[in-house]
Amino acid sequence: MKSLAASFAVILAAASPSSADPLPSWNAGPAKQSVIDFVEKVSDSSNKDFVPVAERIAVFDNDGTLWCETPLPPQAYYAFAEIERLMPEHPEWKDEPAIQALAKKDLGALMDNHHKGLIDLLAKAHADRTPEQFSEGVTNWLASAKHPKFGMAYNETIYQPMLEVLSYLRDHGFKTYIVSGGGQDFMRVFSEKTYGIVPEQVIGTYSSAKFEMVDGKPVIMKGMDNLFIDDKAGKPEAIHRFIGRRPIACFGNSDGDQAMLEYTTIGNPRPSLGLIVHHTDAEREYAYDAKPIASGQLVTGLVAAKEHGWTLVDMAKDWKTVFPGKP
Repeated sequence: MKSLAASFAVILAAASPSSADPLPSWNAGPAKQSVIDFVEKVSDSSNKDFVPVAERIAVFDNDGTLWCETPLPPQAYYAFAEIERLMPEHPEWKDEPAIQALAKKDLGALMDNHHKGLIDLLAKAHADRTPEQFSEGVTNWLASAKHPKFGMAYNETIYQPMLEVLSYLRDHGFKTYIVSGGGQDFMRVFSEKTYGIVPEQVIGTYSSAKFEMVDGKPVIMKGMDNLFIDDKAGKPEAIHRFIGRRPIACFGNSDGDQAMLEYTTIGNPRPSLGLIVHHTDAEREYAYDAKPIASGQLVTGLVAAKEHGWTLVDMAKDWKTVFPGKP
């Protein structure tokens, strides 16, 4: 008969964190197992693929990878709301093509010519204010705006399975970064509370910022000069500029993330993981790849995933749930 101490030890072992499922919202299968196998081997000092903590860098796209980007990325809806709020102060805007396209709800016109109209609206909604004023505006908008399909706050349309990946990685010594085409200042407003990613680990599209002394106080003013769009080849360039280390794990969902996935996995002297979230669930979220409503096209990335052995997540099959609290 086992002693009381021995029995207690067995119970403790069974209940220990190491025996718990680190990704409970994922269905068993190759996608889930690829994440677990990678994390376990690079964090096991006895494994030949062990990676020192300082080099455990993981990068995540945001739109379509950590939260819902359809029918439009939330930042676009924020810009639309800001334009509506500011219009009475700027009657001179009414004849501008982007403003007219917005009034007609002509998304195609806004997306033409490399999203020129949308970028113009974003500039009007973001510039000529301090980061504190901008943050307050975004916070207030997030508190009241709702997703048109789900009726949830935009910062609640986040992917529960990816939240688990973020926690799992951090539990194993990883630093997690956002590297996304979304506005850097926009994402920094909610990233820490929503994802546990602190503002200094958020890299996104950014523009000029000017230091001024106003009434004896130091102030930063946001501008829209020298715009850097953190997409496609811009992503590995931004990783080099702001992180200074090559990631060993990369998570994306579109062709815009392909360069970042390639930079992470091809020719990396360390073991690496590339993962693409494929939106295949029209019932619980959306289904798209080649023909998204606005953003998130995935064509060449699907081909590259097979060529380079990246993990391809089938949202409909691999995820038990999509959003927190939504089975």
